[in-house]
Amino acid sequence: MADTTQMLKGILDGCLLAIIKDGEIYGYELAARLESYGFHSFSEGTIYPLLLRMQKEGFISATLRKSTAGPKRKYYSLTEKGEHELKLFIERWEQLSFTVNNVLNKSEV
Repeated sequence: MADTTQMLKGILDGCLLAIIKDGEIYGYELAARLESYGFHSFSEGTIYPLLLRMQKEGFISATLRKSTAGPKRKYYSLTEKGEHELKLFIERWEQLSFTVNNVLNKSEV
């Protein structure tokens, strides 16, 4: 059976979009926010390739900004296309979770 990390792999994009929707954020903050929500198996190294792909797809934009401590940081924000993708993700997630809960609870529709 797949472990939690494998199950979450396809869900992480939507979670990242939802966090970024709250306002500009940089990679380390994203990892910390995921951790605060209970995602303990994801590091910055896992998140950055996803961010790069989402940036290439036009879902997020990135801006380099000065940091008070160390090198410049890349801040991510949601684009209009990203907001649309997040809306689609939420719709798909609600349908999927409804269906899986029906199976687990033996509730037929």
